[in-house]
Amino acid sequence: MLTAEKVKQAAKAMGADLCSIGTPDRWEGAPAQMDPRFIMPEAKSVIAFGFRIMRGSLRGIEEGTFFSNYSSMGYGGLNWLYIPHTMINMAKYIEDYGYEAIPLGHLSPWRAIDNVGNLKGGSRPVEPGKPAPDVMVHLRIAGFLCGMGEIGWSKVFLTPEFGPRQRIGVMLTEAELEPDPIFEPHLCDRCMLCASECPGAISAERSVKATIGGYDLEWNDLDCDRCRDAFRGGEYAEEGEKGEYMSHVGQEGIKPSPITPFYRRPNKVYEHGEAICGGKGCIRACMIHLESQGKIGNKFKTPFRRKKLWSVDWSQPDPLQIAGE
Repeated sequence: MLTAEKVKQAAKAMGADLCSIGTPDRWEGAPAQMDPRFIMPEAKSVIAFGFRIMRGSLRGIEEGTFFSNYSSMGYGGLNWLYIPHTMINMAKYIEDYGYEAIPLGHLSPWRAIDNVGNLKGGSRPVEPGKPAPDVMVHLRIAGFLCGMGEIGWSKVFLTPEFGPRQRIGVMLTEAELEPDPIFEPHLCDRCMLCASECPGAISAERSVKATIGGYDLEWNDLDCDRCRDAFRGGEYAEEGEKGEYMSHVGQEGIKPSPITPFYRRPNKVYEHGEAICGGKGCIRACMIHLESQGKIGNKFKTPFRRKKLWSVDWSQPDPLQIAGE
């Protein structure tokens, strides 16, 4: 007999750090384009899996010396390799008990809506009453509805085990498993360090409110365009300034920001993940704050931030180039 406890034990054995279970009815009222019940109408359980982002994968960005590790090991490698591998094996484990399972893993670029939630227009419903393919299950909302954690002001998912340091995979299954209670939000105390340390994408004032699973939730009204550019180490050039940081990929008007050491945006990792900012506000500042409060179960012997944070002054000439002249 397949039980929730067996699923959680198998998930840990196969590489997940966290596993929690919800029921499809918790998505009542969700937009059709984000409702997992349209993907598997017979689903009786929704399973959320958490995969830690190693604290050490952020070290090179914190020191300003090694940027590719977080993009590969803490971001793209998790989303495109490690999480799918674990999710596929978990789906096989459940199906060996005779229950169909859909391993969503990381969400497909085929999804019908963009990051803001607008239809991209690349597909159409196959019959009346259905959403356009592909339906996108919101990973952080799934994590919340399955009882794994909460959505912080930054819009990043927080758990008591790792704070903001995890990525999420979701599985739908016909197996009826005992659900976990929805997590009572308490980790985010609205310190606003995520907003003050973010390079311009997180607002401390503007917010989005939603009632999800009977809870009134609120997070910042994230500027997705600024987040996209700051994530890659860019910021908008002022009038008269050069904006060539992303010109090699066809995007003009972006200059290198103080949080990147690169003259040009680096190459992508696993199709995305030029994570130059290293979650400066939404992950690192939040993690430091939660660790200082003793709210994170994954303990370390030394504090993460050990000296004043670096920045690059792009208005000044490169001292190494001057030395070489």
